[in-house]
Parts: sequence; C-alpha cells; structure tokens
Amino acid sequence: MAKQPRNGKVTVVGAGFYGSTTALRLAEYDIFETVVLTDIVEGKPEGLALDMNQSRPIEGFETEVIGVGGGSYEGTEGSDVVVVTAGLPRKPGMSRMDLIETNAGIVRQVSENIAATSPDAVVVVVSNPLDEMTALAQLATGFPHQRVMGQAGMLDTARFTNNVAEELGVPVASVRTLTLGSHGETMVPVPSRCTVDGKPLADVLAPDRIEHLVQRTRNGGAEVVALLKTGSAYYAPSAAAARMARAVMEDSGAVMPVCTWVDGEYGISGVYLGVEAEIGRGGVTRVVESDLSETERAGLREAAEAVRAKQADVADL
Repeated sequence: MAKQPRNGKVTVVGAGFYGSTTALRLAEYDIFETVVLTDIVEGKPEGLALDMNQSRPIEGFETEVIGVGGGSYEGTEGSDVVVVTAGLPRKPGMSRMDLIETNAGIVRQVSENIAATSPDAVVVVVSNPLDEMTALAQLATGFPHQRVMGQAGMLDTARFTNNVAEELGVPVASVRTLTLGSHGETMVPVPSRCTVDGKPLADVLAPDRIEHLVQRTRNGGAEVVALLKTGSAYYAPSAAAARMARAVMEDSGAVMPVCTWVDGEYGISGVYLGVEAEIGRGGVTRVVESDLSETERAGLREAAEAVRAKQADVADL
C-alpha cells in the first residue's frame, strides 16, 4: 500500500515531558510535513527538535521537527492543529484544581497567541485542570466550540482498559471500556459499555472488583504522581493527545471520548464535558450520544453541573 503524502503543520506548546513526547509521537506518525515544538525556555525546544530529527534515519520518518524557544510563536503560523501542554504539572498530594489559577494565566496567554498566529487551527488542550482549561481556551481564542477540545476521556478510557486487562490477565486488545464526565472526581466510567472478548464486563468480574477498578481509574493520575514523586504522567497522556491530532489531520471521523462542548445531548447544555465525539478536519463534527444506564446518566449530569460552576469561574482568570 502506497504511503500517504505528508502534509500540514502541528504545533505543540510546552516542551516538558508531556509536550516533547507528544511531538515525537506526532513526528513518528510520518503524516505531517512539520511538527513545531515551542516553549518559553530558550534553547530547550531547539535542542529537543535537533535530537528528534537525528532519530529520523533510525526510525524511518521524514517529518521535520522545529524547536522555537523564548516564548516565540514564529514558525507556528498557520498550524492546522495546536496541542496545548503548557502549565505546571501536579505534585504528590495536589489535586488538578490546585493548579487552576497558575495554569489559567498560562493557558489564556497561549490561547491568545494561537488565535493571532493560527486562526484556523483545531486546538487540543491537555493542561490541567482539563475541563476548565478547555473552556478557558475557547473563550480566549474566540474559536467556535467544535475547534477547541480537551484530552481526557481517551486517557481515562485507556487507563480503565489497562486496569481491566491486568485484573483479568488478558490482552488489552480484548478489552473495550469507556469513561465520560469530567477529568477528575466526577469522572464517569461506564461499565455498561465495557466488554472482554465481547462479553459484558459484569459477566466476567464481580461487582466489587468492577468498583475497585473504577476507583483506580478515577485516581489513575494521582497513582502515577505518587510513584514518580516529581512530575506527572506523560507516556499515556501524550499517546492520547497525538491520536486526537492525527484524527483531525486525517479527517478520519474516528469516534473518541474527548472533552467537548455539549449542547443538548444527554439533556445537558452549555458546558464542556467528556463525551464521545466524532473527530474530523474541523475538530468535533458531532457528539455521539450513547445508551447509558440511568445511574451512568445521573453521574454524567452530576459531572456536568460540577464542571459548569468551575468553568464559569475561569472566565475571569
């Protein structure tokens, strides 16, 4: 099968572990003409880009990685997709909400720069607290809601899938799971939509074990943070963000759990929330409303109201 030509530009804002790993994943897809990595630190993104480019002959990809330091957005102009990883990571004992004021200032500034340099871009936000920062990025860019989305459900679903696979000792490819709601305490894992080799999760695991795995999924980020002592997760989160960017560039129509604007689906309106959505060239092309149990629907409504209040707060940050 002939390889598709590379085209388009994707920018990753923030050259920390998350951002640099995302940039490398995007480059190794070998579908983009250019990946731009930006950071406020002078030299860091340039050095990382040089290192990544020198891996091209070994890994066999041609996408060029460009590093831009010093807070400049020169070279990012006209990006098709921008992934926003900028902001402070969590430390042990911190909740995602502890980061809200500091990261709000960073995300607002980044978003205003994106709007000025890449006015037609699709924005994928990964900065925490995720739901609130996604809402803020949309306000600060002024972009249509469908062109600003957050990475959360992809990661949380992957964690849920891995937890189930480990519990049962089965391949991850045999497990299908789903998480909706917020990226935090009001996350809504959806056991009714989970299967193992096509069998409902409830048929292969006892209710108390399912609840244990649900709680482990909710606390997945904190579990990693506690083990690392410094910094937070970036391998799985970067994989999720990169897949979302790829779905946009390939106009794939892939259905993914993401943080997006909900306007009537599930009886919920006017809030950024984790739901399944079809992803294409313009960002979110539609929200996919799924059959949920009444308990799961109630959890989703509860998540919506919890994040609605916080998203209103960030408008002034």
